[in-house]
Amino acid sequence: MAAAERIDVHFHFIPQFFQEAAYAAGTGPAMGRYPQWSPALALEMMDRYEIALGITSIAAPGVHFTAPDEARALARRCNDYAAELRAQWPRRFGAFATLPMHRMADAIAEATYALDQLNFQGVCLFANYAGKFLGDPLYDPLMAALNEQNAVAFIHPALHPLTSQIDLPWPGFLMEYVFDTTRAAVNLLFSGALQRYPRIRFILAHAGGTMPYFAWRLSTAPMVASYLPQLTPEQVFAGMRHFYYDNALSCGPTTMNALRTIADPERILYGSDWPFANDRVVREEVKTHTAPQLHSSEQRNAIDRGNALKLWPGLTQG
Repeated sequence: MAAAERIDVHFHFIPQFFQEAAYAAGTGPAMGRYPQWSPALALEMMDRYEIALGITSIAAPGVHFTAPDEARALARRCNDYAAELRAQWPRRFGAFATLPMHRMADAIAEATYALDQLNFQGVCLFANYAGKFLGDPLYDPLMAALNEQNAVAFIHPALHPLTSQIDLPWPGFLMEYVFDTTRAAVNLLFSGALQRYPRIRFILAHAGGTMPYFAWRLSTAPMVASYLPQLTPEQVFAGMRHFYYDNALSCGPTTMNALRTIADPERILYGSDWPFANDRVVREEVKTHTAPQLHSSEQRNAIDRGNALKLWPGLTQG
């Protein structure tokens, strides 16, 4: 593959003003402290790992940690900053919009601004907000607006409020993140949201959490419990094929071989999770992803670039 060809759909940005606001509110990422981030560091990393373009998304916990009016202002500041990055380096950065989710009217207004005026590639949604998972009727007004826009929605995990009650010493990103994404995906599927809003292109981070592993169990659950929506196994697998999946922190053969059993091959995308995935991790990701026995050259090129260009034609033209 020629240098700088990959399109990274799981690529965080962490402006200094965002870090300061999160720390002032007594919050931050699941790993504790934010890693170093700057445009220069981002471009250096991209060049090192042959990433042509990174689509930025705000780091956890988004802007939901503050009051509604402050969240709206902080989201706008994040989106305007992402737009500045794109304006300065139009062939290197794309953007998913940050949305203030306390009030659906604010979320819709910011999504409309980002998609219509800033021409972002989509929006970033967290799997849950204060314990309410995507697929809940609370979010229907936003989902209807995104559906009208044929929007892309990148779903990133968050920590559920009850995570703090789990009596384990391990950080939340280790396990809870993949469970959080799984819960949101299942809720979108079983709540009927995928059917109600079929034009939203949902991208699940980290290969969909545990979706590939427990897909068959999920497909038979309605046979076990009559009170569940009575989806057939074929409908459950069709719902899983509706999602897009990135391979961030999930690029090994155990995960990818399982993912290929449920995902449309054209809906698997490259993601690094930088800078939370540090240089050592990204190096290991690329080494694993490019191992000759994992994918054919055609499959690898599709994940690296081709599938993203089908989703966003002309993305790298600036």
